[in-house]
Amino acid sequence: MVDHDVALAAFAEELRALGWVTELLVGGSLATGDYVAGVSDLDLVAVADGPVDDERQAQLTELHRRLDATVAAGLDLGCAYVDSGRREDVAVQHPTWTHGMLVQRILSLVSRAELALHGFAVFGRAPQALFPAVTGDDVREAARAELLGYWSWASRRPWIFLQRDMVDLGLTSMARGRHAVRTGELLTKTLAVERVAAPAWLAGQVRARRRGDVVASPRLRAAWHAWRDTRRTTNTTTAG
Repeated sequence: MVDHDVALAAFAEELRALGWVTELLVGGSLATGDYVAGVSDLDLVAVADGPVDDERQAQLTELHRRLDATVAAGLDLGCAYVDSGRREDVAVQHPTWTHGMLVQRILSLVSRAELALHGFAVFGRAPQALFPAVTGDDVREAARAELLGYWSWASRRPWIFLQRDMVDLGLTSMARGRHAVRTGELLTKTLAVERVAAPAWLAGQVRARRRGDVVASPRLRAAWHAWRDTRRTTNTTTAG
C-alpha cells in the first residue's frame, strides 16, 4: 500500500518547486486523526501568492496526473488551490484537483472549520493564521449550509445514491450534519458511522467498510435507506 506520508512529502516538494505556492495545509480526516489507510481521502489546501490562472492550472494538471500515476496512486489525493488575496471570500470558486480532474469549487464552510480547528501546515503558515477562528455557531452554520445546499439537491435525485460510495457518504454525512447542527461540534467520520440512521445490517456494513473491509451491500435497498435518511434530514433542517 502506498504510504501517504511519502506521497505528501513528494507533493509538498513539487509544490514548493513551482515557486508560487506559499502554504500547503492538511484538513479532513488526516487533520482530525481519523485517517484510515485505503479508505480515507487526502484533503489538502494549497495557498497561492495570486490568482491560479490558466497557465498555473495547466502546471497543476500535469503535476497531479504524474503523482496520481506514481507516488500518490490509490490515495485519492485532492487539493484546493486558493488565491491568498481571496481566501476569506467563501463564495469564490477555486481550482480543485479531485478524483482525477481539475474542477472549480468553493472551499466549503465545513472544510474551513476543519482547517481552523484541526488543520496543520506541511509548509508555510498554519491554517489558524490564514483563516478566521471558528465558533460553535460557525460550525452549526457550516453544517446547515451543506445540508441545505448539496445534500438538499441530492435528496431530490434519488438515483444518485446508486453510485459507488454514495450510500456510506450520505449516511455518515447526515449523521455528522445532525450532530454539528445540534452541538456546534464537528464529528469524525468514524464516530459518525456509529450514529448512522440505518438498519442494523446496513450500519454494520458501513462500519466494516470504514475499517477497510471489502463488504457489498444490496444496491437498491442500501440506496433507498441512504436516500430516505438524506431526504428526512434535509427536510427537517432549517436555516440559521
